[in-house]
Amino acid sequence: MSNEASIRAAAEAIESAEFLMISAGAGMGVDSGLPDFRGNEGFWNAYPPFKQRGLTFYDMANPRWFSQDPHQAWGFYGHRTNLYAQTEPHAGFKILQRWATACTGGYFVFTSNVDGHFQTSGFDPKRIVECHGSIELLQCSQPCQHQIWQGTDKVAIDDESFRAVDPLPECPSCQQIARPNILMFGDMSWISDHVREQDSTYANWLRNIGYQARLVVIEIGAGTAVPTVRRESEQRIREFNNARLIRINPREPQSPSNQISIASGALDALTKIDELVE
Repeated sequence: MSNEASIRAAAEAIESAEFLMISAGAGMGVDSGLPDFRGNEGFWNAYPPFKQRGLTFYDMANPRWFSQDPHQAWGFYGHRTNLYAQTEPHAGFKILQRWATACTGGYFVFTSNVDGHFQTSGFDPKRIVECHGSIELLQCSQPCQHQIWQGTDKVAIDDESFRAVDPLPECPSCQQIARPNILMFGDMSWISDHVREQDSTYANWLRNIGYQARLVVIEIGAGTAVPTVRRESEQRIREFNNARLIRINPREPQSPSNQISIASGALDALTKIDELVE
């Protein structure tokens, strides 16, 4: 099926949807101007000092830095926190939000992104699962106790070295270094309470969807390297008899048989579909 035919099929599916699920990976943020960490070169374009040291995204997204070199750890995560806060989500978020609120059965968002841009765009925070956590929430790096709190202070970063400048965020209970409440690679200290609460609400929503209901899953920018989002999307269409998957991905659009694949970036595909949705 051509991209044009897939876009028409996507518009028809959205028009007839009773329930809408939006699943999103890192590719959702690219049109907002957020860096694409796909491959080492994409990461190093965003963080040149790490290229000189041979450090990849997988090296840096590791909790060990908060004990070994907290200024480097917060240089990386503080820069991301500041970047996400000052970046305006692209217009595709508003398109999705309009479709979602028009669905008679409601909607839910499942995303591996930690930037909070769905909430910023007007989506109900109670209808979002952030499966890898949120960069806006903090926890103790130890952790000294099961506690999560809202981050408030902007972290100052040296633009040349991408190292954080004192003061660094601290745990209010033990004054040790705090860290974002994000699931990192090899992470044994992540406190998952917030995500478990979101998962519980999401599971209740799914239980209220009848087996024959018209559920449409719109998946955007979710790759196979970290397949959490893609697996969630495919699990949902296996559970419901009349479910349709719309997979939007410029590099990896392949989807299960009889589903809709669109080889495109997020904003371009959503805009074209929206022109056809009544």
